[in-house]
Amino acid sequence: MSLFGLGRNQRTFRPKKSAPSGSKGAQLKKHIDATLGSGNLREAVRLPPGEDLNEWLAVNSCYRLFFEAHCQSIIVGSFSAVDFFNQVNLLYGTLTEFCTPENCPTMTAGPKYEYRWADGVQIKKPIEVSAPKYVEYLMDWIESQLDDESIFPQKLGASFPPNFKEVVKTIFKRLFRVYAHIYHSHFQKIVSLKEEAHLNTCFKHFILFTCEFGLIDKKELAPLQELIDSIIVPY
Repeated sequence: MSLFGLGRNQRTFRPKKSAPSGSKGAQLKKHIDATLGSGNLREAVRLPPGEDLNEWLAVNSCYRLFFEAHCQSIIVGSFSAVDFFNQVNLLYGTLTEFCTPENCPTMTAGPKYEYRWADGVQIKKPIEVSAPKYVEYLMDWIESQLDDESIFPQKLGASFPPNFKEVVKTIFKRLFRVYAHIYHSHFQKIVSLKEEAHLNTCFKHFILFTCEFGLIDKKELAPLQELIDSIIVPY
């Protein structure tokens, strides 16, 4: 069964976000497409020489990225990798019939790690919620950040707020939690669908990017540290 062929919860699975507009955005997207097209994820995540870090973070948070991988020993056939927000949406969207309040009453990453939800605005005190409810809250929250032009300017070259990187770090930290939940609670289902190569490559891209720019604190990575070490040791 195709990774994208399963039923999806419409509250969790949502349309892909579009990219910021502007000539600089087009130039950066062209660079992304070229580096991803080479199959070199490490090269793809690096800041292009002379480019602004905030613009690069914004583009990689919002752009839909496409590349074909030809590493037959790891991946059979080709696939598309979308921007990090859309990647997690798609990956989790395949599991909504298995990740239910009954099967996953709390948002966990193994027995040692439980995640509670708070957005600091509507929910100020962290609350215990089921995994699907956590992901629903998270995707709604991320969309609200991406749609806020005071945080993510639609015109590249516009000023970014002083706390921009902190917002990006929070987005990536919380997206990591979805990966951690998938690996700890649903990896066997991914394997049964023969889609583990897709998951592993999306996660590798995600981790290389976050490590390149220091977007997630080491303690947050603990639930998947062994897997992460296998990705970044040769780096």
